[in-house]
Amino acid sequence: MKTFVLCCVSLFSCILVCFADCDNLQDLCPTATTGKQTVFINGFPCKDPANVTASDFKSIKLSHAGDTHNLFRSSVTIVTAVDFPGLNTLGLSIARTDLDVDGLVTAHSHPRSSEMFFVSKGTVIAGFVDTKNQPFQEVLKEGEVFVFPKDLLHFCLNVGNEPAVVFSVLNSQNPGVIRIADAILDIDQEAINSLVKKLTSMSSMEGNDMQVFNLPWF
Repeated sequence: MKTFVLCCVSLFSCILVCFADCDNLQDLCPTATTGKQTVFINGFPCKDPANVTASDFKSIKLSHAGDTHNLFRSSVTIVTAVDFPGLNTLGLSIARTDLDVDGLVTAHSHPRSSEMFFVSKGTVIAGFVDTKNQPFQEVLKEGEVFVFPKDLLHFCLNVGNEPAVVFSVLNSQNPGVIRIADAILDIDQEAINSLVKKLTSMSSMEGNDMQVFNLPWF
């Protein structure tokens, strides 16, 4: 009996080790930017330590607002270890979401990460749906935080009277994204953007304050 228990404990320990994320075996591992990839691994190879500099751990990609001149009046910029070498092996990604008035980020999920959602400016509705189809949503104001659990569909909508800015932290260096609208509908984004520009131009010529699109829905 003791032998059986010992075997079970040993097996369970091995399973835990196999399913745990590996800790870093070195202090630094910025992504090595290579040409043609010949070795395929789960992650990215490390840069030569002799060539690592402080600039590998700095990114300016989120310092500028994204282009919200589109159908949904929104822009999402995700920075992963591909774009930000210093994130490699740290299990982190960062993102910036810009929302014009009535701007919407449609339902999507990140199959490999959870997301911490921080409102830097404006008023935003953020929500997600669990596997029982139960919705959870809150109105967030500047300085407030919401969390989207891993791989659950979530969205956000600007319900304020000014553009909103949101910053997110995701606990994966490559969170991935699955957009439901893109998966279901064959959307010609260039045609839509062209239509938006034409409508905006017409509205401007008429000299009124008509909003081109109003999207207070999920």
